[in-house]
This record gives sequence, structure tokens and C-alpha cells, in this order.
Amino acid sequence: MQAMLRESVLPADVKAVREIVSSTGFFTPAEVDVAVELAQERLVRGAASGYSFIFADADGRAAGYSCYGPIACTVGSFDLYWIAVHRQFQARGLGKLLLGQTEERIRDAGGRRIYVETASRAQYDPTRRFYERCGYVCEAVLKDFYTPGDDKVVYSKPVPHPPAGG
Repeated sequence: MQAMLRESVLPADVKAVREIVSSTGFFTPAEVDVAVELAQERLVRGAASGYSFIFADADGRAAGYSCYGPIACTVGSFDLYWIAVHRQFQARGLGKLLLGQTEERIRDAGGRRIYVETASRAQYDPTRRFYERCGYVCEAVLKDFYTPGDDKVVYSKPVPHPPAGG
């Protein structure tokens, strides 16, 4: 799939983030609102927001995106807050492309480790398998975190750095 990547957040991306996240069918309206708020925050505050984005544009529109940022009071730890691909563009390698590009940007920013949180519901089985295929390891399960019976699953991955002098 041909996709153009960009890191700038445009005013139209606020609506695009809502459409992308909503199209997946995974998130509640409140969760969709949080995704939109992060894009709005980046538009208003720029880099000071602490949120960085990568958008993948295909067929003349935003087809997917990732949102990440450094974790306060840590040295080199980053959160991957969101990675989502519009339903129409799923299963074409766009999620893997976005994740790989996000990992590169985190490495370039001095990142040492990336953390990802997801839910334990069966609906999220493909999400957890995606992270595991991409080298993420389950570090913790927080029981009944989201709702009774829906745990928070925390994954992490060390950020690979090229050998010195290479």
C-alpha cells in the first residue's frame, strides 16, 4: 500500500482522528473523545503538548495514525498512546508501518523503552497479537482496571539502537 507519512497535525486531522478511531468499532465515545483531545492539544500547544503524531495518508486522506510521547519523570521511556487504522485501510500493513516509524522516531528522540496499554477483552485479542508479533512483551496485567472483568494489559519493548560507530 502506498502511504505518505507526515508528522504535522493539520486542523482537518481532528475530524480525521475521530473518523479513524470510530471506524475501528473498538472504542467507546468517551475514548474517541480522548483521542480527538490529544490531536487538539497538539494543534494548540505544539511540541509543548508532549504528544507527537505520525499520520499515514492514502487515497487523499488520513488512513491511520499513531500518537506517542515521553513519559514524565522518566529517562527515555515513551508511551504509545494511540495507533489506529481506518477500517477501510486495515490488513494492508499500515499499522506495522506506523508502529515501525513511531519506534524510529522514539529512538531518534533518545527513547530506551516503549510502553503500550490495551484491554484484556476478547475483542482486543488481535491487538495483543499484533503487539506480540512486533516484539512487545506483556509486562503487567492490572485486574479489573477498566471495568469488572476487563483488565489493563501493559506491553513494553526496548528501543533498538544501532551499534556505536555503525
